[in-house]
Amino acid sequence: MPAEEPAPAAGGELSPAALRLYAYAVERHSFTPAEATAALGARAAAAVAELAAAHLLQRAPGSCAERWCAVAPRAAAARALAPLALLVRETHDEMDRLRGRLEALVPAYEAGAALRERTGPGSRELETVTDLGAVRALITELAAGCERELLTSQPGGARPQETLQEAIGRDESLLARGVRMRTIYQHTARYSRPTAAYVERVTALGAQVRTLGDGLMRMLIFDGHTGLMAVPDRTGAALVVREPSVVHFMASAFERSWLKAEPFPTAVSPEAARTLSDELRQTIVRLLSEGLEDKVIARRLGMSERTCQRHIAGIMRAVGAKSRFQAGYLLSAAGPPSPAEAGAAVEGPAAGS
Repeated sequence: MPAEEPAPAAGGELSPAALRLYAYAVERHSFTPAEATAALGARAAAAVAELAAAHLLQRAPGSCAERWCAVAPRAAAARALAPLALLVRETHDEMDRLRGRLEALVPAYEAGAALRERTGPGSRELETVTDLGAVRALITELAAGCERELLTSQPGGARPQETLQEAIGRDESLLARGVRMRTIYQHTARYSRPTAAYVERVTALGAQVRTLGDGLMRMLIFDGHTGLMAVPDRTGAALVVREPSVVHFMASAFERSWLKAEPFPTAVSPEAARTLSDELRQTIVRLLSEGLEDKVIARRLGMSERTCQRHIAGIMRAVGAKSRFQAGYLLSAAGPPSPAEAGAAVEGPAAGS
């Protein structure tokens, strides 16, 4: 940079030479560059250019010579910001035009969506969505439009932490709108700290959460008119149900489970843990007597297969069986043992549940 040019200040501020020249200019009606140079030195010429670019100097009106005069800061600001103000107005106008064009399509979309739900083909009343991302997006959309009540039944024990993190914001928004929310988990979910923390947050906002040992089917029901069910043997897929009779059946199944379920405590006392463990083992005894495999029993109760096998080993010792087959036969023939007998060899809830 040449020596006569002022060093620009940080952040686009005026240089010291320009500030001195502006103070000089406001004290005079007008001045020439030569007069400014005589008063302020060699940097005056560059400062004149800097102030003129900032709209703080202008040619003196009615002057034949090259004379300059100061411009009030507010007037300079108005002149400098005029192009930006015009751009902002044009941008707002374009936003309004775009919004208007899109808003004009809302009636057609709503009418089409209503018609699709009322009279659509069977593939619309019972529609399979196989992509997990599409299922999550659909749940978010249905939750956003839910107005009265959301029913959820979630077997499988402890909920994955990433699933809970995804759900918490959506569920808090839904509850904040005054939508009623009832959820059923399996008993084994009580031993999951992330699940208990999630339950504590949503129940504080009015949600109701209960747990049940067995017999749950994975489903969500929105306002009693749209349901989602898990698709057997297709992980991440969901069956979207809009047929009123099927949705009514789903809601009735939920209500039967709800009546048998118990409130979800955010802290499990030793007494409650023992009671819960006895109930789980009684359920294992029943399923074992039906001849179900370990992995099937574990999946139905929402626990790991290893934990389930520990419970089964204790039950076999209690009835004096040497094999699963023998245990199943003895349990079928003699009826299930008492909770104390079934739990004699297995103490307390297993951490892997």
